Amino acid sequence: MKFHNDFNFNDLIGRHALLHGETNTKKTYYTAKFVQFLVESKKIDPKEITLLDFAPKLSIIKKLKIGGKIQDYYEDCNKCNTFTFEGEIIPPRLKATNLKELYNNACQNYKKTSKILQKFNENPTLFLIINDISIYLHLGSKKYLLETIKKASTFFGNTYHGTSIKRDFATLFSLREKKLVEHLINNIEFSFFTQ
Repeated sequence: MKFHNDFNFNDLIGRHALLHGETNTKKTYYTAKFVQFLVESKKIDPKEITLLDFAPKLSIIKKLKIGGKIQDYYEDCNKCNTFTFEGEIIPPRLKATNLKELYNNACQNYKKTSKILQKFNENPTLFLIINDISIYLHLGSKKYLLETIKKASTFFGNTYHGTSIKRDFATLFSLREKKLVEHLINNIEFSFFTQ
């Protein structure tokens, strides 16, 4: 199902939804708009909304616009229940020159993302928002992620699902990512692609 600009966010309250698509297809923008809708239109207590932002900071690498945080599109998201980590998320393929660097980058990202997923699991809220899920899935467990999502009554997340981020040495890495993202798409109530 394709996601469109005039989508009625009301239909996603009490549901689990996932946006997936290529780089630079407004996935983070729509996710931020959903957070804004919850806070400003639905008057949801921001402390009942947990934001897990796994995205690298917005940058242009090899002519691709990569990353971007929810806060880039909705400044008041910091009123929400936000778990942070030290340092930055590294775009694993694009910041690597070989396989060893690729897995080192993915490993550093996994340590950060798994820690804040665990924090949510220890104290879940009614609403869970995750930006750039594939960053966790590079080394993370699809089962653990789905169990985490089930703890929230409303879930809205997004993930990269495309072919624009490629490196010759990352073929198997990208294939694993694709399979895990497709598992997620097939196991979440509503999945929308963006383009």
